[in-house]
Amino acid sequence: MATRHLYLARHGAADAFGELTDVGRRQASLLGERLAGSPVDAVWHSPLPRAAASARELARHLPNVPLAAAAELVDHVPYVPGAADMPRSWAGFFDGYDETEAASGERLAEALVARFARVSEPAASGTQPGRSPGTHEVLVTHAYQVAWLVRHALDAPLSRWLSLNSANTALTVIEYRDGLPPTIVMFNDMSHLPSDLRWTGFPAGAWP
Repeated sequence: MATRHLYLARHGAADAFGELTDVGRRQASLLGERLAGSPVDAVWHSPLPRAAASARELARHLPNVPLAAAAELVDHVPYVPGAADMPRSWAGFFDGYDETEAASGERLAEALVARFARVSEPAASGTQPGRSPGTHEVLVTHAYQVAWLVRHALDAPLSRWLSLNSANTALTVIEYRDGLPPTIVMFNDMSHLPSDLRWTGFPAGAWP
């Protein structure tokens, strides 16, 4: 059975200008160390600097694995809920967000799903001894895009992407198989990070 394995990760911690910080580089490197034991066929990243730098840092641990930008992974709002589905705490976030911007975000979200949220042709490497069948791809992107792909995999209402968040370089894995619904293997896993590098990208608070 053809299977596509997507390893989704939010970029490392970034500064107010969107540039990767020293903490972010450490986070990305540790994620790369973790993925070094996986049969990765390709690393895709958002074109934005914080994601591109995270992908390069991660890819140092994956020699000979192709690394490339994918426009569909850029940071964007994938769906603006209508008034009836809008959580009260989010209402202010969308103030001034016009129909043109909303439509552009929805088109990008559709392109993201069309390109990545489906079974792809098995890579030749996936048939070699000792490797899992199918394709294994790392996507270094942003919290909203991880949320959108998880929501899509669960076939949840469109507005539910707002209830999902990912820490910097936390790992989410989704499997796509022919004739079966997608499987969420893990979500927001930070076990590759020491305690002082976890939960960045979330609001300040006491996290487990």
